[in-house]
Amino acid sequence: MAQRETSAGEADDVDAVTRAVLTASRVLMAVFARSLAEVEERVTLPQFRMLVVMSGRGAIKLVALAESLRVTPSTAMRMADRVIAAGLAERQPNPDDRRETLLTLTEEGRRTVESVTARRRAEIRAIVQRLRPTQRLALVEALDAFNEAGGEPPASGGAHLPPPGWST
Repeated sequence: MAQRETSAGEADDVDAVTRAVLTASRVLMAVFARSLAEVEERVTLPQFRMLVVMSGRGAIKLVALAESLRVTPSTAMRMADRVIAAGLAERQPNPDDRRETLLTLTEEGRRTVESVTARRRAEIRAIVQRLRPTQRLALVEALDAFNEAGGEPPASGGAHLPPPGWST
């Protein structure tokens, strides 16, 4: 694979962006940790991630869930057992193939995902509202490009651009 030559300025720019993204990731991890505070007795961050995937995908086979989480099926099974024991998910027979089991969220699991996500969204919104409108637009463009480069699909919840009147 051929390497692209970079000037010292480009390398500095990549390093500056990397530092900024790492700093932003610390801010986001703090937000995520606070958003899970109310449910941390029942669910860990990896388990919550599992619930979010299940919330977005609906009834799902364990193997597909493991692939989505990028864990082994045995790890996914242990995680699933824990969220099932917590009353957040359940197993049910696959109506298309009775030999298979599907995992689905319970109503309590759905409420948990919605509650944590709402707290997370509110805190991120409060941070974003401190930015000037031009900074917000630049952030949306930069994060969309970053997410695309990382292979992450857009999050649900509406358009990418801030709605009219979104200034502070």
